[in-house]
Amino acid sequence: MIRSRVVALVMGVLLPGCASGGSSQHTAALPTTGDTSGATIAQIYFWRAKPGKVEEYTRYIRERAEPIDAEARRSGAFISVTTYQASDTTVPWTHMRVFLLRDSTQLRALGDALTAAGVRLEPDSVKRRQQSDYSASLRDRVGSTVVNLVR
Repeated sequence: MIRSRVVALVMGVLLPGCASGGSSQHTAALPTTGDTSGATIAQIYFWRAKPGKVEEYTRYIRERAEPIDAEARRSGAFISVTTYQASDTTVPWTHMRVFLLRDSTQLRALGDALTAAGVRLEPDSVKRRQQSDYSASLRDRVGSTVVNLVR
């Protein structure tokens, strides 16, 4: 129920403001993880895959970001995360990642918790830097927002 409300909120409020015309169709690329009850806010990140890199960036999310997300979630960093992939090329983003959070305390700690999870999974700083450089070659960040969930 909470997930459907987040999707409705994002689709109904944020997306029309992002579109420059045309259809606003979007598909979920990755499944939600975790029980969404207890979520009060969402941190949303918007990314744009570089030209010709949509499939490669989607694969990167599945193979690299999802394990980090799972590790961070296990340590209590957030309630759930879902990645959406836009099928409408008129919006400025190709991938939207929605992290559901309990409260502002979890929100403030999210970035550090994701970084710490990445360190636990890959302790070698040289390899982490190479992964970071690789991800930067695939996409650009186009924005982020925090929204309150309305019940």
